[in-house]
Amino acid sequence: MAFGSLASGRIERPISDINVIPLVDVMLVLLIIFMVTAPLLTHAVKVDLPRAAAGPNVTRAERIELALKIDGSAYWNGAALDTGQLRQRLRQAGRRSPAPELHLAADREVPYGRVAEIMSAAARAGLTRLRFVTDPAGASE
Repeated sequence: MAFGSLASGRIERPISDINVIPLVDVMLVLLIIFMVTAPLLTHAVKVDLPRAAAGPNVTRAERIELALKIDGSAYWNGAALDTGQLRQRLRQAGRRSPAPELHLAADREVPYGRVAEIMSAAARAGLTRLRFVTDPAGASE
């Protein structure tokens, strides 16, 4: 393979062979760099950290039991209330931090409109955590 000649009658074409020598030089330099730096990356500094003995601080929200009866009466944690007192207690409970959970238990015959009214009043008061209490044993009657 000749790279050039002094003859002037020949047509000069570009050299189409790939020169891999610079590529090999670069790869060898990178290999040496990685061989030198790899042991430095595995070197660790031992640090004595204190151990935490306390568990997570979980604050449980207060639970309010609200029962609605067929005769229109409402019971707040077992105490009877009228509609005005119920709305006042809902507002007071909505101001607490963290907001308590409202567990709503209604008799089967209580109209849905009454339950929706209580749910709406609770939402306006700031009680967003609402659960329905059901009685699966009484469902077959």
